Amino acid sequence: MNNHIESKLLKEMKDLAPDFVKYGENILFGEVWNDPTLTSKERSLSTLSALISIGNTEQMPFHLQLAKKNGVTEKEMIALITHMAFYVEWPKASAAMNIVARQ
Repeated sequence: MNNHIESKLLKEMKDLAPDFVKYGENILFGEVWNDPTLTSKERSLSTLSALISIGNTEQMPFHLQLAKKNGVTEKEMIALITHMAFYVEWPKASAAMNIVARQ
């Protein structure tokens, strides 16, 4: 998703549910993601694992881009998805791999 579309969707979400966006920005991406117990790279890998596990492909593009910013390489993403395929169902991993291929 390009930044223009992403920012338009964020504005629409803020107009619709400002508290929801505020909690996400302040608590999830503020407090939780900045807790020094885990590195940003570790958080990205665990988030991707969770999204793959539940088959949430809608959130994957955003988190793949964030993972790249947090130092996760494409090779690591592919290895993660391959590993996850044996634990969460092949179709879920395949859907995630298709998203990586389109990035």
